[in-house]
Amino acid sequence: MNKIVIAAFSTILFISVNAQNKVNPVIKKFGTVTEVPFSVENPDTKLNYKIIVEVSSDNTKPEMVHEFFDKVAAVVNLHALGGIAANKLHVVMVIHGPAAQFVLNNEEYRKKFNSDNPNIPLFRELTDAGVKIFVCGQSLNKRNIAKESVTPEVKPALSAITTLTTYQLKGYSILKY
Repeated sequence: MNKIVIAAFSTILFISVNAQNKVNPVIKKFGTVTEVPFSVENPDTKLNYKIIVEVSSDNTKPEMVHEFFDKVAAVVNLHALGGIAANKLHVVMVIHGPAAQFVLNNEEYRKKFNSDNPNIPLFRELTDAGVKIFVCGQSLNKRNIAKESVTPEVKPALSAITTLTTYQLKGYSILKY
């Protein structure tokens, strides 16, 4: 009996010590991150963070939120968790290549994938948080995607190349997915 009690107590203790407190400080339904109270390297709250995220990867499960769109939400949530104020966080997402097909409005998305576009609620939360979202016009043209087919949260750019280079010249750090 004592061995069972000790094993149960040890298991509970292990779970509680290793429990991860999952949080969504800004983007509430996406980009879940975990608190790391023992971290020794954290964002510098005195800095202005300017980040451009390039997403060109395909999504093999179009009925699910694109993994790398969700990572952009995590970028926002991680910086907020690290104490960066909203006015010091400037995030731009540039979508191109195979990822461009996942910015369709619901009507067009249903035609292509037989499901609602699960990315639209994420796009709304991102734009509400101040994230600018662009899709490469070259990718739209190459894939015969009409601008009217793109969900309104995502804005067309001349190209991913020119958007990425412009923002990098403006001092944005690049993340690539």
